[in-house]
Amino acid sequence: MRPTLYFDGPIDKLNWHVLKLLWPYLLEFKGRVILALACLVVAKMASVGLPFVLKQLVDTLSEASVEQMIAVPIALVLAYGSLRLLNTVISEVRDTLFGRVTERAIRRLGLSVFDHLHRLDLAFHLERRTGGLSRDIERGTSGVSFLMRFMVFNIVPTLLEIGLVVGILLYNYGWAFALITLSAVVAYILFSIFATEWRTGFVREAAMADSQSNTRAIDSLLNYETVKYFNNEAYESEQYDHALERWEVAKRKNRLSLFALNAGQALIISLAMTLMLALAATQVSQGAMTIGDFVLINAFMMQLFMPLNFLGFVYREIRGALANIERMFSLLDRQPKIEDGPDATSPQIAQGSLKFEGVSFRYGDRPILSDVSFEIPAGHKVAIVGDSGAGKSTIVKLLFRFYETQQGTITIDGHDTKALTQHALRSAIAIVPQDTVLFNDSLMENIRYGLPGASDEQVKAAIELAHLSNFVSQLSEGWHTKVGERGLKLSGGEKQRVAIARAILKGSPLLVFDEATSSLDSHSEQAILNALKEMAKGHTSLVIAHRLSTVVDADQILVLSQGKIVERGDHQSLLAADGLYKKLWTVQNQH
Repeated sequence: MRPTLYFDGPIDKLNWHVLKLLWPYLLEFKGRVILALACLVVAKMASVGLPFVLKQLVDTLSEASVEQMIAVPIALVLAYGSLRLLNTVISEVRDTLFGRVTERAIRRLGLSVFDHLHRLDLAFHLERRTGGLSRDIERGTSGVSFLMRFMVFNIVPTLLEIGLVVGILLYNYGWAFALITLSAVVAYILFSIFATEWRTGFVREAAMADSQSNTRAIDSLLNYETVKYFNNEAYESEQYDHALERWEVAKRKNRLSLFALNAGQALIISLAMTLMLALAATQVSQGAMTIGDFVLINAFMMQLFMPLNFLGFVYREIRGALANIERMFSLLDRQPKIEDGPDATSPQIAQGSLKFEGVSFRYGDRPILSDVSFEIPAGHKVAIVGDSGAGKSTIVKLLFRFYETQQGTITIDGHDTKALTQHALRSAIAIVPQDTVLFNDSLMENIRYGLPGASDEQVKAAIELAHLSNFVSQLSEGWHTKVGERGLKLSGGEKQRVAIARAILKGSPLLVFDEATSSLDSHSEQAILNALKEMAKGHTSLVIAHRLSTVVDADQILVLSQGKIVERGDHQSLLAADGLYKKLWTVQNQH
């Protein structure tokens, strides 16, 4: 199990077993992976053969007769060109074969993370920072792509080529050449590893600063209206600039440490190349080697150190990719607090009768509800009223199982909600929330979200019942008008009516109205209340209300205060009781 990382702090330790976690995503295309690896070996063999053809070409030109000067070089040049072409073509075939594997793996992994985020509990989503979260997921999927391509097609073939070259030099030219090459490779790899480990903290710091600056920007833009209300454009710019300043400092440290790493790698390569060429030149001058051998060794060194130099970059990027992938996998490690039990069922909820029995709930150390009990028979309407902070909306969250009760049970049609699948439970409830958030799509599609498979006729019928028809007729694009991000192009009342239309379209047996008319004017409120009465016929209704005038027709009204039901009854009996309900009624009806 990896440590819980989330997005607020650095990763103390990177786990290379991320590679093992990615392995199942590779197995979907075993044949393609095997063919790609076969192409890798063929391409690398062709690459190692190129210096030998170059050696023969140089020696032939140095020693050939006049007749050979024409025929033999042409054949060798053609052989050299053919090997070069084969190497390129096979490499392209390899990349094409493996590309499908990488793309499918990213698709599967991205979908897994997306699904998992929707399974996580409400507490996680209340704490999350959307901007930083989206950047971490983006970097994680990019890291998967990089890791899968470069681990297979750069590190593995480079190590294979190193082994082949060292073996060839040892066999053909003696231990001195092989030892210099091997020592340089080992020194280069060790230096790259230690230097990269040293600068990993700077990489993480830069990534963290990038996420924080992006989070700040998105938070500010999502709250555009609030910024304008309080004239805080300059303040927001200052805060964003502070975040960008931290990013700038982190990037500067990152860049300087990269300079130190590149300089050390260049020094190792330069020393190795100088020693190898000096040794080869000495042996050529002594007649122990031909000019072709000198060219072969030079070609091998160039051919070896070019990918080795790239290997340093790849290792650094893989180190960063592992950090980013680790952050993404940490999401998958986070277990939802609300999960379906192993024996959860999905019965048909037809009546929607609801019962709370001795329900208590606390959030952390703060008690919210205490021994709440009430019942809504099928087809009846029950309203819950009370001061702000009394716990009214918490009842809705517990009903939807966004939180679990600490004590007591909630049943719907006699089924304990904890014994139902979350999908079955939430399918049985349609809600008009207090704060309606819309998607940046057309008006019709936002309403159709209540029942994604609904026909246009069903959507239009819901629009009629929600008294949206006149509003729609005034729009230049009608049903297809875009509502803007989070529905910013609509007024509060218009958004509320869209939410009501969604609930009507969903057609669930239990209807929940959480301050459903709070954003409407008096005329619209009365029209909507009439429509809700029609819609509620044959349904069970739970109404959370602040305006008492909207619930006077309820079969029963529950008065909630400090998490407890202090009064219950219909409108007239509660007024006659001369308690908290009457006080609230008097305050709201004062002119």
